[in-house]
Amino acid sequence: MTPAPGSDPRDARHAASFGENAGGYDAHRPSYPLETVRWLLGDEPEKLRVLDLGAGTGKLTERLVALGASVTAVDPSPEMLGVLSERMPQVRTLVGSAEAIPLPDAAVDVVTVAQAWHWVDPEAASREVLRVLRPGGRLALIWNTRDDAIPWVDALSAAMHRGLHEATAYHPTLGAGLELAAKREERWTTRTTRRGLIDLATTRSYYLTATDEERAAMLRRIEHVLDAHPETRAAEILLPYVTEAWIAEPWVPGC
Repeated sequence: MTPAPGSDPRDARHAASFGENAGGYDAHRPSYPLETVRWLLGDEPEKLRVLDLGAGTGKLTERLVALGASVTAVDPSPEMLGVLSERMPQVRTLVGSAEAIPLPDAAVDVVTVAQAWHWVDPEAASREVLRVLRPGGRLALIWNTRDDAIPWVDALSAAMHRGLHEATAYHPTLGAGLELAAKREERWTTRTTRRGLIDLATTRSYYLTATDEERAAMLRRIEHVLDAHPETRAAEILLPYVTEAWIAEPWVPGC
């Protein structure tokens, strides 16, 4: 997602970097747990019109389609949407941002945002979400984080971030008219390899926007971590994640 004008230039640079490696992003980023996505949509997802905002290459879009929802995918990056369209030609794609959603008023039942709300201007994005939601609609946010409670995962995260772009705990900030109504957390594991972990690191915005020297230093740190832990010396590596999901609903102050 592209931050609104006037936001931190570093954030804008990071947000705009993903299109440079759209194929790598699609190949190496994890998906989302199906049961948590089902929880976000609620009963009868096949009856829903869903806007997947900041859809990227369609990691969440794929889950929404699998559950039977009618999905429109919006993202600022034509490169990312091109990858999505190759895999899911039945999904309507539109170039746009959270601050200027290219849909008419009251067009969708649910707006989903996966791994992207931190890039937006929350006030402007919330206004646009409220505009495109139908009465009774909801905003559904979902966020994957490596499970740093595991020592080797914590070491890997430190190796990836140090000196580039520090990782922080995430909690969504909403604009006027929306409030968080429910949260769900799920722990799960994805299967990868040493090469897969290195390739995953190269899809991160802090790698894509780093200098050649910073990139080389980051990869050396990662190699050191992978050499140092028995869990990462195996042919197959089990990478634990924590997925957090939030439902936000419209509200009127004073009611």
